[in-house]
Amino acid sequence: MQVLYTPWRYPYLTSPKSEQAQGCIFCIAAASPDRRSTLTLFRGDRVLVMLNRYPYTNGHLMVAPIAHEARLFDSNDSSLRALIRTTAEAQRILSDVYHPDGFNIGMNFGQIAGAGVADHYHMHVVPRWSGDANFMTVTAQTRLVPEDLDVTFDRLRPQFDSLSKDLVESNE
Repeated sequence: MQVLYTPWRYPYLTSPKSEQAQGCIFCIAAASPDRRSTLTLFRGDRVLVMLNRYPYTNGHLMVAPIAHEARLFDSNDSSLRALIRTTAEAQRILSDVYHPDGFNIGMNFGQIAGAGVADHYHMHVVPRWSGDANFMTVTAQTRLVPEDLDVTFDRLRPQFDSLSKDLVESNE
């Protein structure tokens, strides 16, 4: 088994977060009319999609329930279906726009497990390309994310604007 160490993330994980002092980033995004400042690409009745402000790669998204819940078992079936359907649509949109070679999709529950926001669960959707973890990451503890978040937001927002809330949040 190979182990991927990410020591450049440790200061972020262990430092006080000014955003956390202001409240939950997902609840703020769910309530804010300013989608750009919260990096919110999609907001439905049950779920939202936003860019990760500290991305591992271009297009690193987070899909979260609207309800402030810490664990999957806290959510009702409709929210869980919407979360998975929206995650699938986010993966499709990223595939269409960025053509990655693969994806990492997953969740961390609790701070000890690596959750940056431990009390509001969320799914990470991370597009991956061959060679995206290069020598700069290892030797200089520097991650190269070649696209500015505003550019990523502008590229993805039209795709998410055309996403039907009925598709991802139906009760069927």
